[in-house]
Amino acid sequence: MSQKPVHELDAVVIRFAGDSGDGMQVTGDRFTSESAHFGNDIRTLPDFPAEIRAPAGTLAGVSSFQLHFAHLPVFTPGDATDVLVAMNPAALKANLSGLKPHGVIIANTGQFGDRNLEKAGYATNPLADGSLSAFQVFPVDISRLTETAVEGTGLNTRAVDRCKNFFALGLCLWMYSRPLEHTLAWIDSKFGKTPDVAEANRRALKAGYFYGETAEAFPVRYSVRAAALPAGLYRNISGNKALAYGFITAAHKLGVELFLGSYPITPASDILHELSAHKRFGVITMQAEDELAAVTAAIGASFGGALALTTTSGPGIALKSEAIALATMTELPLVVVDVQRGGPSTGLPTKTEQADLLQALFGRNSESPVPVIAASTPADCFEAAFEASRVAMQYMTPVMLLSDGYVANGSEPWRVPDVAAIPEVKLDYVPQGSVFKPYARDPHTLARPRVRIGTPGLEHRIGGLEKEHVTGNISYDPKNHERMVRLRHAKIAGIARELPKTELAGGDSGDVLLLGWGSTRGAIHGAGIRLREMGRKVSTTHLRWLNPLPSDLAEVFARFHMVVVPELNLGQLAFVLRGKTLRDVRSICKVQGQPFREQEIIDKVLELMADINVSPFVVDVLEGARALTHASLA
Repeated sequence: MSQKPVHELDAVVIRFAGDSGDGMQVTGDRFTSESAHFGNDIRTLPDFPAEIRAPAGTLAGVSSFQLHFAHLPVFTPGDATDVLVAMNPAALKANLSGLKPHGVIIANTGQFGDRNLEKAGYATNPLADGSLSAFQVFPVDISRLTETAVEGTGLNTRAVDRCKNFFALGLCLWMYSRPLEHTLAWIDSKFGKTPDVAEANRRALKAGYFYGETAEAFPVRYSVRAAALPAGLYRNISGNKALAYGFITAAHKLGVELFLGSYPITPASDILHELSAHKRFGVITMQAEDELAAVTAAIGASFGGALALTTTSGPGIALKSEAIALATMTELPLVVVDVQRGGPSTGLPTKTEQADLLQALFGRNSESPVPVIAASTPADCFEAAFEASRVAMQYMTPVMLLSDGYVANGSEPWRVPDVAAIPEVKLDYVPQGSVFKPYARDPHTLARPRVRIGTPGLEHRIGGLEKEHVTGNISYDPKNHERMVRLRHAKIAGIARELPKTELAGGDSGDVLLLGWGSTRGAIHGAGIRLREMGRKVSTTHLRWLNPLPSDLAEVFARFHMVVVPELNLGQLAFVLRGKTLRDVRSICKVQGQPFREQEIIDKVLELMADINVSPFVVDVLEGARALTHASLA
């Protein structure tokens, strides 16, 4: 039992940082899991190099994992860190700017030799030159203490060095009153086939934990109470895993098989990995030789009656665009998942961005409209996957589902749904013996009929040439082509009838409406709360549907002096909204491969609000003058 005093905190932001081979993602993931077991609300930000093996000890090779855990609701991984665990000088230098004043630095002094200092660009040792006087610095020779802890296990020097992340983890688990049991069980499960490695990691973990208890350098430990989450069964989940579970559930509720055709690409590959582990649920996965094979195989599976998926990132969408247009022409269901990353081209493959929106909306030849929806959080990926699947099958259309690296790799508590309570989705099939008209239309959805392939008498043409209305025969008639183009467009536009009214947080009218989509949700929501606490009339809303857009947006926009859209691009949704609503939508843009911080949005909104200095009376006078002017011109 600890003899040191325990101080209670509301929330903590901790960042583990080291070389890409130091196991920082594992360390962060295990600390997250322990916090989830403890009942905290959590948000995470894994951040790792684009290169598979960046040069050790350099800034380019730094891998980090940031976690925000609290007993109050949290919306982001945190603007700034309370604690930085730096396994080498490069990790310190790369992450020091994000540490709060008086924040804690736990530095692995065993890696602060001259060579590593030089690689990181330090002329002197920052642990000794006084440059860190604004912080609480705890120098710990993690490398040497780990070697001592695992002595006698028979591991070679390199394997011993790889255990030091568990020492750091154990120290931090002690510091924040987290238990060891779950991580010890995880080590046994993970390394069960290599008992010597398992024993070494167990020793390192315990050594770090008890070092915190016995070392005089750490006079106190801390506690963060469990969050008051609604009752239910929870688990920690990443965005990619939630997408996989959403698709499996959708296929079950639709009563069809699930097929994924995919070519591995960062940061979407984990969806393929996860789905491939669930064959017992009727999931079929195919790792294709390229992006074209992946999407066309999925189209074939769709023709055969499966819920068909293809997963990729922006570069893969470019390669799949012709095939997506084929699915649009043939009006076959297909869910295309784009886990966005920094670009263009290979760009920043391990960093996040929202710059594929215009590609999703318009990146196909001719008039090829498809529904486009976006997941906003890791847990929301489950709902987004289910909704995309339902719409694809019921409307007989490809659907683009946008995620991004931040959502895909981040994690949060997910309230596991009662699968029995999720309603079945009924699909109507043309019965055998019917007079079959392949391109007749459902009067509500405008979807063409669905048939079970192989049913006698229901054979029909399929392919990329224009179809004749109703019959599905190839047609070059100009008027028929325009009719079919308009029908396909009307089918997608008609989905707007299903969309709920736009919900606002903070009031139905005011000075500023902060509107976002995708992974900006947490930062926008948190910024809105803080701005309202400052007395500002700021409301927030978030869009899941990007095509079609909710039909009430223009009406909502009219109730605010200014509409502001923060995006991880150069203003793509703002560009679309200007055209759709004829409002001068303002943008807050960031394209650095990193998500928004709440403070960034707050600062920019306050700057924009400096333009709103006209009283409501003057606004009413100006509006009246405009009305009189328009009347006289008429």
